[in-house]
Amino acid sequence: MHPEFFTIGNFTIHTYGFMIMLGALSGYLYLTRTAKKELGIETEQIQNLAIFIVIAAFVGGKFFFYLEEPSYYFETPAHMWENFRQGFVFYGSLIFAIPVAIWYFKKEKWPLWPLMDRLAITATIIHSFGRMGCFFAGCCYGIPTTSWTGVTFTDAHSQAMPLNTPLHPTQLYDVFNILVIMGILLLLKRQKKFEGQLFFIYVILYAINRSVIEVFRGDLRRGFIIDDVLSHSQFISLVLIALTTWAYLKFQRKARFQKGVRKK
Repeated sequence: MHPEFFTIGNFTIHTYGFMIMLGALSGYLYLTRTAKKELGIETEQIQNLAIFIVIAAFVGGKFFFYLEEPSYYFETPAHMWENFRQGFVFYGSLIFAIPVAIWYFKKEKWPLWPLMDRLAITATIIHSFGRMGCFFAGCCYGIPTTSWTGVTFTDAHSQAMPLNTPLHPTQLYDVFNILVIMGILLLLKRQKKFEGQLFFIYVILYAINRSVIEVFRGDLRRGFIIDDVLSHSQFISLVLIALTTWAYLKFQRKARFQKGVRKK
């Protein structure tokens, strides 16, 4: 599509990075507003949290990206600087950011699971912008298709392959599904049965979505656990679904027990 937003002389703003910036800003505004309004946490207190999460997400996203071709990057570290501003794996960002957020919440003695619920919605905001950035950059592209949904990438700077061929717009599929997940979380927010419910639902729904999206992905560099059967992302999705479902049921039983005790 349009991988380069604009260029002035030798200075280029890439659309991917611009969309990530918009997503981060939108997510930050949502989190600071809801944290202050609903939990009494001041905006200034959220700023340090945002810095830690951004750093963790960046490191995790790059680390998992390098793991897709470990011999290429770790045997020749200079390769890590190639396209350093591009190439991130969302699961890497998520897996690194969650423990950092939990650590910071506990350090500040903030309510952990109410904040994790709000952080889940924040993640959908940032991620939807990020996937639009992927669409503009051409990364995370789909396999060739004759479907009416096919999108043809023609820009020479696009990462999509092959160019001039209709591909499944997996980035847009992801954006649509993430927005649906966001809508579900917002609808459930006022009706949730226990703190942490939105976070668990977010992880489960996104993992299911990602497993399906992988079927239509064409960028094979992401790697497979079982060739052409189970990708790295699908494997991570299955693990997350299992662990999060277990946690969800555990929290649900605890909430029901506490509700029963209060009735007595």
